[in-house]
Amino acid sequence: MREISTSVTFEVKPGETVPMRIVRGTRLTVHGAAVWATRSNDTEDYWLAPGDKLKLRERERLWLSVEGDRPAHVVFTIVPRCDQRAMTWLAASMERLAARFRSGWRTV
Repeated sequence: MREISTSVTFEVKPGETVPMRIVRGTRLTVHGAAVWATRSNDTEDYWLAPGDKLKLRERERLWLSVEGDRPAHVVFTIVPRCDQRAMTWLAASMERLAARFRSGWRTV
């Protein structure tokens, strides 16, 4: 079994500022109202419209706020790490190679 994706959704109310700490590489997707995002170690602020996505780095801090009268829903989706993808690819390659040497016989 392997992890395909993990996501969490938060609601950000108008006029509220939400601080977040990012632990793993994550993708942020915005739904509902537009979101203003401020990131640590970045001189730019980001104005994200509904449907926009922003890739977040490990160990960064993030502040989110919404202007207007509607709440926004922000979805954080964990992106599989490169080493996990490499290990999955390597395991599948080894299995294909082993299948060639078994000449049709499967081990149970």
